[in-house]
Amino acid sequence: MKKYIWIAVIMLIVLIIGGSIWGTYNGLVTRSQSIDSQWAQVETQYQRRYDLIPNLVNSVKGMMAQEQKVFDNLAEARTKYGQASTPNDKAIASGELEIALGRLLVVMENYPELRSVEAVTNLMDELAGTENRISVERRRYNELVRDYNTAIKTFPRNMFVGMFGFKERSYFQSVSGADQVPVVEF
Repeated sequence: MKKYIWIAVIMLIVLIIGGSIWGTYNGLVTRSQSIDSQWAQVETQYQRRYDLIPNLVNSVKGMMAQEQKVFDNLAEARTKYGQASTPNDKAIASGELEIALGRLLVVMENYPELRSVEAVTNLMDELAGTENRISVERRRYNELVRDYNTAIKTFPRNMFVGMFGFKERSYFQSVSGADQVPVVEF
């Protein structure tokens, strides 16, 4: 009888440990997939911005031929984003695009007659809304990365993550210079 009790206790312990490992693995897979899904949301907003830029540029370009350099920089940054293949490359290209857009916005402020054009105003509003959406999606991405990284570093999960191949994920970080206000000289 004692032998069966010990076997039952050992089986119960094995089931508890196995269930814990199973739950840990599934939880980390779920968190990892959430991060991937959220990055896709960030890219969706980048794509929205990428698609809006030609419309904005073409609308304003006809009125501001003398500001060709700003538009060239914007087109070059957009091309770099389109060619980027990794999340880090896309983040860097997106930062360059933001800087170029910032310069365009400064130019727009210096030409108030451009803001009175309805099409330009609508596109500027769309662009501002897109920038807000990107900011929100980046924040959500970083929150999910934080939660995942915390989960893989906490005990007892940290004992299993190596054997399952889970690794720390990188936060989205803006490119250097993105915190500087763009200067446009005429």
